[in-house]
Amino acid sequence: MMDRRSLITVLGGAALLGIATRPVIAQKAKSVTIAYLALLRGEDRMSFVREFVKRLGELGYVDGQNLKLVYRSAEGRPELLPGLATELVQMTPDVLVTGFGTVAAKAGKAATANGLPVVFMAVGDPVGAGVVDSLARPGGNVTGLSDLAAGLQGSRLQLLRDVVPAAAQIAVLMNPGTPYAALAYKELEEAAKPAGIGLKAFEVHKPEDIAPQLEATKAADGILVFEDPLTLGQRSEIAADIARLRRPAVYGYREFAEAGGLMSYGTDHGAQWRRGAELVDLIIKGTKPSDIPVEQATRFELVVNLKTAKALGITLPPTVMVRADYVIE
Repeated sequence: MMDRRSLITVLGGAALLGIATRPVIAQKAKSVTIAYLALLRGEDRMSFVREFVKRLGELGYVDGQNLKLVYRSAEGRPELLPGLATELVQMTPDVLVTGFGTVAAKAGKAATANGLPVVFMAVGDPVGAGVVDSLARPGGNVTGLSDLAAGLQGSRLQLLRDVVPAAAQIAVLMNPGTPYAALAYKELEEAAKPAGIGLKAFEVHKPEDIAPQLEATKAADGILVFEDPLTLGQRSEIAADIARLRRPAVYGYREFAEAGGLMSYGTDHGAQWRRGAELVDLIIKGTKPSDIPVEQATRFELVVNLKTAKALGITLPPTVMVRADYVIE
């Protein structure tokens, strides 16, 4: 992969998450425990979690010294989250961090009636999902970072139009069980209507739905894949199925492009998880979660996979390549 931002590669590993961190400021005297609740299989090994732990190290929290990291994963099975959240809360950590998505955040909130601080990550619509009262005043013991950003779907649609200028019908693969999906689809409709582009939603509720729903998109000129824990967890399978259909597609997160998807445009989760570490630091220092506004995504990244483009016989236009933050070759 060619990194257009010249990001520093994270090497090594903390004992629990497989990430080494080196503090750049003096260590803190107080020892703290941070619990991490994940939905996705292997989330602890994903790049955004590595950035979270790296930032903790820069803030002076070193696993095995003044920090204990406790990690539990539902391995992609959301029904396990409530029990795992309760287990973590019973360990009396200083902060509970919930990883990717709304269902993990809701499980964390439900398990912390005792007021234990919760910091959630990558929740599309935390207000609509009932995780917080409002973005500015989250209320209670929960705050965090949202993936919701105005104009995001229009940008993804434009990328697809740049690749397929004559596109008239776009298929949208989405999980309607995610609160974010309805908002995203509405925004996409508003962007598509002036351009005279028709949309058709193909809904998936479980992994077994994905292959037949993608097969049904054959008449579409291109595909947009909405991000959520279900689709992200099945990213390799989705990318492979779309490649067999030989359709151009735009995905939500870079992990899709890394798994073989043509293009992804979405939140820079490395930056978001680093900010999450800073929110944890604020709470440890005494700030109440109710006094920390929920932050929306402000940094986005375009990743293009030239290997996939070549396999599909697609030449990505200069309008796309000049915007790319990362190119997979």
